[in-house]
Amino acid sequence: MEKTYQPSAIESKWYDFWESNGLFKASGDTAKPAYCIVIPPPNVTGTLHMGHAFQDTIMDFLIRYHRMKGDNTLWQPGTDHAGIATQMVVERQLNQQGLTRHDLGRNKFVEKIWEWKEQSGGMITKQLRRMGASADWSRERFTMDDGLSEAVKKTFVDLYDQGLIYRGQRLVNWDPVLKTAVSDIEVESVEEQGSLWHLRYPIDGTDEVMIVATTRPETMLGDSAVAVNPNDERYTHLVGKMINLPLCDRQIPIIADDYVDQEFGTGCVKITPAHDFNDYEMGKRHDLPLINILTPDAKINDEAPEAYRGLDRFEARKKVVADFEAAGLLEKIEPHTLKIPRGDRTGQVIEPYLTDQWYVDAKTLAKPAIEVVKSGKIKFVPENWDKTYYEWMNNIQDWCISRQLWWGHQIPAWYDEEGNVYVGHDEAEVRAKYNLGDISLRQDEDVLDTWFSSALWPFTTLGWPENTEELKTFYPTSVLVTGFDIIFFWVARMIMMGMHFMEEIPFKEIYIHGLVRDQDGQKMSKSKGNVLDPIDLIDGIDLETLVKKRTTGLMQPQMAERIEKSTRKNFPDGIKAYGTDALRFTFTALATNGRDVIFDVGRVEGYSNFCNKIWNAARFVFMNTEGQAIADQPEARSHIDDWILSRITHVNEEVERHVAQYRFDLATQALYDFIWNEFCDWYLELTKPVLNGDFSDEQKAATRYTLLSVLDGILKMLHPFMPYITEEIWQKLVTIAPVFKDSDSIMTASFPSFNARNEALEADIEWLQNVLLEVRRIRAEMNIAPGKPLPVLYENATEEDVRRLAQNELFALKIGRLESLTACEGNAPESAVAVVGKMRLLIPLAGLIDKEQELARLTREIGKLEPSIKQLAGKLSNEGFIAKAPAAVVAKEREKLADMENTLTELNQQLAKIKAL
Repeated sequence: MEKTYQPSAIESKWYDFWESNGLFKASGDTAKPAYCIVIPPPNVTGTLHMGHAFQDTIMDFLIRYHRMKGDNTLWQPGTDHAGIATQMVVERQLNQQGLTRHDLGRNKFVEKIWEWKEQSGGMITKQLRRMGASADWSRERFTMDDGLSEAVKKTFVDLYDQGLIYRGQRLVNWDPVLKTAVSDIEVESVEEQGSLWHLRYPIDGTDEVMIVATTRPETMLGDSAVAVNPNDERYTHLVGKMINLPLCDRQIPIIADDYVDQEFGTGCVKITPAHDFNDYEMGKRHDLPLINILTPDAKINDEAPEAYRGLDRFEARKKVVADFEAAGLLEKIEPHTLKIPRGDRTGQVIEPYLTDQWYVDAKTLAKPAIEVVKSGKIKFVPENWDKTYYEWMNNIQDWCISRQLWWGHQIPAWYDEEGNVYVGHDEAEVRAKYNLGDISLRQDEDVLDTWFSSALWPFTTLGWPENTEELKTFYPTSVLVTGFDIIFFWVARMIMMGMHFMEEIPFKEIYIHGLVRDQDGQKMSKSKGNVLDPIDLIDGIDLETLVKKRTTGLMQPQMAERIEKSTRKNFPDGIKAYGTDALRFTFTALATNGRDVIFDVGRVEGYSNFCNKIWNAARFVFMNTEGQAIADQPEARSHIDDWILSRITHVNEEVERHVAQYRFDLATQALYDFIWNEFCDWYLELTKPVLNGDFSDEQKAATRYTLLSVLDGILKMLHPFMPYITEEIWQKLVTIAPVFKDSDSIMTASFPSFNARNEALEADIEWLQNVLLEVRRIRAEMNIAPGKPLPVLYENATEEDVRRLAQNELFALKIGRLESLTACEGNAPESAVAVVGKMRLLIPLAGLIDKEQELARLTREIGKLEPSIKQLAGKLSNEGFIAKAPAAVVAKEREKLADMENTLTELNQQLAKIKAL
C-alpha cells in the first residue's frame, strides 16, 4: 500500500471494476429475500447537488448493506424527462441561433430535444457514479423511453375509460412566459414589498359605497361579487343589493359567505372567481359567473372594457388605479408585505388562470391510498410524517395532469371538428373503438404532467404492464428514500397508482430525510452564495475557480461582489480534495430523524482524517502480518485479542440495530468510535507487546490472525458507508490472507457477524484503559515528557484490582511507559495522585519535574488566558453584537468562551497541586 491515502488514485479504478463485472446487478437468487429501491428519478437536465448526494448516499448505503446481507438486491435507476426544464434548455439553444420552436414545428423541435438528450443529457448519472452509486445501470430507464411511454398511454386510457380522468375548466397555476399550467411545487412563494389598494365600490340606488382592499387592482375588471360575513351587522342590510362596478359598466351582487373574515380590513372582499383560488370556490358556492380577463401571456383580453384591452397586466394595474383616482374612488394606498407566487423556472409572477385542462379524480384514488398507511402496510420513517400525508390526502383536490408543452407524453386524445373527444392508444385504435370511419381528427396538443409518469415509476421501471420476472420478484419495493417536500406530489401519487393498477402497495416503508442546509442553517441557494457542489468536495477546487463558478450568471453586480467576498472569506484556500468516502461518511453521520441537515465542510475534513487513520491502521496490520505466520487458534489468543473480538461483536450488533431503525447517524458514530478509539488507539497499541515481545510463535500467529480478522470485519461493516477505501484495503488483505476471501469484491462479500461477546473481559480492559488514561493525564498536567519512564505506586487495591494488575501488568508497563508498578508501602511524598475505582495511583514527582519552572510556566499560561477571557466575555455582554451577529456566530463565540474558561480552571487546579507538593 502507498504510504498516504489518495482517494483520486483508487475511486475510478474500483468503480470501473464493479460496473464492468456486473456486480451492481441483482443476484437472481429468488430463494433469498428480495430487496429493491427505485431511485427518485432526477431530471435529465440536472446536475448533482447536495440534496441528491445526500439522498443517494443513503440509498446506496442500504443497497450495499442488503447486498452483503445476501438479499437478492436491486437498485433500479432512471431519469425523468423534466418537461419544462428540458424544453427550456433546448429553446434557449434555438434562441441563440435566432430561432424559436415555432420556426421548427413540433416534430422537428422534439427531434432536437432527443438529440440534446443523447449528447448532453444524463450528466447527473455520471456524477452519481462518482458518489459510488451501485445502481444496476444496465436496467436504467427514462420516462420517455418506449416501454414507459406505452405504460403511460395505457394508464391514461384505462383511467379515462373508468371515468377517473376527465377534461374540464378550472383554475390552475399559469406561467405567462411558458404559457402552460404548472404544479404547486414549481411555484415559489417569495415575500416581497407591495401595496394594498383600497377601492370604493358604489352601491346601486344609494349614496353608500363599500370599500374593498386588493393587492391586484387589475383583477377588479373580472369581479363577479363583493362578499361579507353573514354575521357582520355592518353590512347585513346590504346583502342582496347590487354594486355598480367602476370602470366596467356592469353590476355585481353583494353576497354573504362564512369564509369572509369580518375582522380583516373593512370586512368586504371583492370576488374574482376566474383569478383567485379562494374566490373560485366561493364562486362555485354562489353560482357566480367566471369572467376571465387575461390572455395566455397575461395581457388584458376582450372580456374587459375596451380601454384596457391589450395592456400587460401590470400596465393595466397602473391604469386601473389612475382611473379610480380620477373618478374619486381611490380611498387610499398602503404599503403591504405579501407572498408573491413566482415560477421557479422563469421567475415570473404566476397567475391563477381559467383554462380547459385534463384532470384525474384524485379523491377516488386517494381512499385506498389512505387506508394502506392507516393499516400499517406502508410505514413512514419517522412516523410523524404520516400526519402530513393524511392532511394532504384527506383534503385532496382533483389533479391537473395536462401541460401546454411540446416535450413530454402527448395526451392520447383526439377531437373531431365538433370538438367531441375520443381517447385511445393511437389514432387507429380510436377510429376502431368509436367507429369513426375516416372523419377528420386532430390529436390533443397538450402533454402530460411529468408527475403523472413518475407516479407509475415503481412498477413501470420493473416492466409493467408486462408481468415480468422483475415485477414479480421486486414489487412491492422495499423502501422509498425521499424528501418531505414531495410527499404529496410524488409519494402519495405513487401509492394511489400502485393501489389502483397493481392492487398492491408500491413500497413497504418511506424513509423521509431532511433538507441539506449550510453551516448557519440557511437554505442553500445561488443567490446566497452558499451552494456547495459535491464534486468540488470530492475533487477539490482552487479559490479563483470557485469564485468564478459561484458568480458566473448572476445578473446583479452587487450580488456577485457580495458572493465573491463571502467565498474568499469562507474558503481562502479553495476547497481541498476530500474524496467520495469522506463525503459519504459525513452524510450518513448527519442522517438523523430530524428535518434539516446542517452541513459543515469541517465535518468532511474530519472524516477525511478518519480515512487516513483507517489507511494507516491497515498499513500497520499488513506490516505486521505480510509474510508472517497467521493461525486461527483461539486457545493461543491473548486476552487482548479476545477483548477486541468481544468489542467488535458489540459494534456489529449496534450497527445492525441502528440500520434496522434507519438511524444512519448512530450507526456511523458507533463504527467511528470503535475504529478510531478501540481498534486504532487501543488494540493496535496493545498488540505491540505480543508481536514484539517474549511471546510464543503460536501466540503471535493467533494475534496476527485476530488483527486481520478484525480488520476484515471493520472493512465489511464500513463498506456501505465508504465503498472505495474499503475495497482497496480489503483486496490487499485477501492477498495476504486468502482465507478471508469469500468473494471477488468486498461489495459482494458477506456482511460480518460475530459471537464472542465477553462483558467481564471488556470490564477488565476498561479498567486497564482507565489506569493508562490516568497516568497520561498526570503526564500532561505535570508536563512530563511522554517517553520518560514513570515509577507508579498503588494502594487501596481490591482483590479484583490485584487480579487485573497481574493479568495486565506487562501491557500497562509497555503501553504506559512505566518504570515499575508496585504496591505502596508507607507514604509517597510529593506524589501526583489518581484514582481508579477505589485504588489510588501515586507517581512520585521527585526528579521528574522542576517545581519552580513548572509553577512559572503555569503562571505564564494563566496570565495569557485571563485577558482573552475578559475581552471575549465583554464582547458577549454587548447587546449590539448579540442583536446584529448571526445566531450561529454568537453560539460559536459562547462555545469558545466556555472552552477558555474550562482551560483556565484546569490550569489553576494544576497550579494548586504543584504548590502543594
